[in-house]
Amino acid sequence: MLVEYSSNAVSAPVTSHAAKNSKSEIIPSSLTSKLLSVLDRTEYRLIDRGEDLEEIYALRYDAYRRSGMVHDSPSQTVSDELDDLPNCYRFGIYIDGELASTIRFHYLSKEHPYSTAMAFYSDILAPRLERGETFIDPGRFAADQELGRLYPVLPYISLRIPVMATWHFNATYCLSLIQEHHVAFYQRVFDSSPVTEPRQASGTVVCMAQLFQSSREENFGPTLERYPFFRSTVTERRMLFDRPSIGADAPLTVLPTARLLQSAA
Repeated sequence: MLVEYSSNAVSAPVTSHAAKNSKSEIIPSSLTSKLLSVLDRTEYRLIDRGEDLEEIYALRYDAYRRSGMVHDSPSQTVSDELDDLPNCYRFGIYIDGELASTIRFHYLSKEHPYSTAMAFYSDILAPRLERGETFIDPGRFAADQELGRLYPVLPYISLRIPVMATWHFNATYCLSLIQEHHVAFYQRVFDSSPVTEPRQASGTVVCMAQLFQSSREENFGPTLERYPFFRSTVTERRMLFDRPSIGADAPLTVLPTARLLQSAA
């Protein structure tokens, strides 16, 4: 916090740790079926300019204002300097062509040591970056209120992005800055463990949050076994995360591949 059958790709690995967790509860097939049916109508878009960017910033504001995490703003948008960093990836998640949610992540490395988690936990993360660890730091998740009610599986669909990014970048850990009422979800789905005590996050968004982490090597294999809709092809991950060469355009939309892998299993 992923498996592929095509001529140009290799399956994301299921680690040996998965065998140790073979008794882990498998989620109901009804949830997988329901989620895959929504994924069939879902598109992921990497957003870096124009009206789409303003739309995801406005969605953030609407969601965070409802929850009291931001103050009134004349612009009615939420963005910060971290949005414009070279290691930042901003996504819109669209269902039937309508913006349903948005999420961003930073790929943290020794060369690019900037992200939301680093802003509040640099004392813990900076030494680990120096030792060669790398992290996916997701954040700024926001969902449309009406579509969130209509599609309760929207958090899973949105979190496929950092799951895929953790595999794509071969990150050591996927981080999560979690509010207390979301802790049980991340522990259940990703086997996330706390790194430190909660701290007050201030700035654009104000809340009390705790830093958690999930090991790619130890935890992600069992997560894929329990939640097969997190699986993805190498092609999907490359289309989402590889930066286009100079003069080339990034794909406008990327379709999820979990259904393909489920059918091939």
